[in-house]
Amino acid sequence: MEIDEGDDPYLWLEDLDGAEAAGWVRERNAETMAVLTGGERFVALRAEIRQVLDAEDRIPYPSWRGDGFYYNFWTDATHPRGLWRRTTRDRYRRAEPEWDVLLDVDALAAEEGENWVWRKVTVLRSGYERCLISLSRGGADAVVVREYDLRRRAFVEDGFGLPEAKSDVCWIDSDHIYVGTDFGPGSLTRSGYPRLAKRWRRGTPLSEAEVVYEADAEDLAAYASHDPTPGFERDFVGRSLDFYRTENFLLTEPGGRIRIPVPEDARWDVHREWLVILLRSPWPVGGVTHPAGTLLAARFDEFLAGARELTVLFRPDGRTALSHHAWTRNHLILTALADVRSRLEVLTPGETGWRREPLAGVPDDDHSWIVDTDPDRDDDYLLASEGFLQPATLRLGQVGGAVEALKRAPAFFDGEGLAVRQFFAASRDGTRVPYFVVGDPRAAGGPALLTGYGGYEVSMTPYYSGTVGRGWLVRGGTYVVANIRGGGEYGPEWHRAALRENRPRAYEDFAAVAADLVTRGITTPERLGVEGGSNGGLLMGVMLTRYPSLVGAVVAHVPVLDMRRYHRLLAGASWMAEYGDPDRAEDWAYLREYSPYHHIRSDRPYPPVLFITSTRDDRVHPGHARKMAARLREHGHDVSYYENVEGGHGAAANNEQRAFISALTLEFLWRKLAEPPADAVPRPRGARGAEAGRRPTPDGKLIDAYQRLGGAFRPD
Repeated sequence: MEIDEGDDPYLWLEDLDGAEAAGWVRERNAETMAVLTGGERFVALRAEIRQVLDAEDRIPYPSWRGDGFYYNFWTDATHPRGLWRRTTRDRYRRAEPEWDVLLDVDALAAEEGENWVWRKVTVLRSGYERCLISLSRGGADAVVVREYDLRRRAFVEDGFGLPEAKSDVCWIDSDHIYVGTDFGPGSLTRSGYPRLAKRWRRGTPLSEAEVVYEADAEDLAAYASHDPTPGFERDFVGRSLDFYRTENFLLTEPGGRIRIPVPEDARWDVHREWLVILLRSPWPVGGVTHPAGTLLAARFDEFLAGARELTVLFRPDGRTALSHHAWTRNHLILTALADVRSRLEVLTPGETGWRREPLAGVPDDDHSWIVDTDPDRDDDYLLASEGFLQPATLRLGQVGGAVEALKRAPAFFDGEGLAVRQFFAASRDGTRVPYFVVGDPRAAGGPALLTGYGGYEVSMTPYYSGTVGRGWLVRGGTYVVANIRGGGEYGPEWHRAALRENRPRAYEDFAAVAADLVTRGITTPERLGVEGGSNGGLLMGVMLTRYPSLVGAVVAHVPVLDMRRYHRLLAGASWMAEYGDPDRAEDWAYLREYSPYHHIRSDRPYPPVLFITSTRDDRVHPGHARKMAARLREHGHDVSYYENVEGGHGAAANNEQRAFISALTLEFLWRKLAEPPADAVPRPRGARGAEAGRRPTPDGKLIDAYQRLGGAFRPD
């Protein structure tokens, strides 16, 4: 029987701080841990994964900030919360660089008695002597912002600072910043993000900060930013109308603003005199209609003045899409995907147009991407390349100059006898859906793990994972990555094909890949596991309830599952451009057709499922996973559940937790797919389980095996 919002018997599980819900979580965690974590194999696997995550010889990926230093945030067994540090280029080239530690987060957390998790840092340009550090409690999206002095290695007393909130900050100069935060009642949008952007002067109360832009409550967020490039200083403000549409302005003196006349759903950026525009839908302009996925360039000042002389820098076709672009001082580097294989080239503007040539140093067979550039300084770039079976190499190049290998990641598993193959499955409507298969091609019919995402124009590209290698491949498993619609593998049209009412196309694609794996003899339905997180967790919920006969086990991390109430929970309102508005009858009509929470039946067999989430996830509410697990238990199905008390949307705050959750995931899948049936987590049977008929009491019989461990099963 389908449940309506008003009749939902598990609404009490949405209470994040409630003692009754917490008691239910402790019971479920204890049950799951008792079944999955007690054996030697789990303990050994967790230790092996921890070695991968904490390996001293992994690449310390750097970032550039305009001052010539190589910045890095590093975690290991000794520093689980991490070190923010920097070094020079010459020292970085060494096998063991000498680092200058700027902030020890472990020491800070111990000193202040806080569970700090590093989030990000914004460094003042120019001068590079001050920065704004964002720290999260337990890994949540909400952060505390504090000003830090890089010379003194100390927080600035009475400096810029914000209490815990979903804040956005940007330097203007040493005495002014732009800030968006929770200013009090009415200052947040329905999605929980800043509705006001203000200019804040040092030494004054936040309450006196000047409003520079105000969004509507139904918008996603407001923003303000400053470009300090010498000779091209500019200030921008605007609002995100939804997840994909923005309205943007250039601030002028005194207090005026000029709208930047690009399509609302286009992405754009300005570098010195240039404006580049990436289209997400067709744009008729200047007598020409440019297709979605096209990258255009114009001179910024001339474009604002009304000129529409646009140069096409990239035009997609049926096989290719632009994945990323990055400026150096004088050049633009493009990263494209051709059937999910990377291709990089460099474009150079000149008097007679833009010159185009391949980017030097890019391997032919690996997946490559730009790690960073430093457009304030020079034409250098950091390039990383890796593959499913090929550990990463980090290279330093200069456009028009030499390329050198800076660092090589270690191999965490033996890839001998393993291969990477790409196939295409035919979806229900005939669309060709690519997917990668990693494993021993001779191991037909064995256990396989299929993962996917299919949303928000996010591409699933090849990557090297020591966790997957050690925990799955070397044990004889096959690993599969599906590039389904909803992602960005073929550009915005590939995404739009599974948007809103077309969302089932993504699920049909994933089901087609699952079926194709069986047809090719790679695995069988009973030995095929599927895993995904967040929007990919929604995908897992649909596979569980709509395609249960195709798979043998399901793992869903921090999943979205209740499509009737998702927009009322935490940041859910911000996703309505992706899924639709359940309060509109025409939208709920299609959402209810696949909402996993509303399609649980007692008389339909489901494969065993493991849900993993976090109490501190302030993006996707843990109530999704809680309620889904409770309702499956009510109907007598095989469901396991684990909720970490920290970790945020990543479900893990440190490598200990990440190793635990990865091992938990892999142990569950291996037991269900590669071994004879074992004892399942105890669950009630018959009409109305214990959770629906009564709420657990604080003094109930609980097996307190709960530990503060957990985290998301993600690439290392």
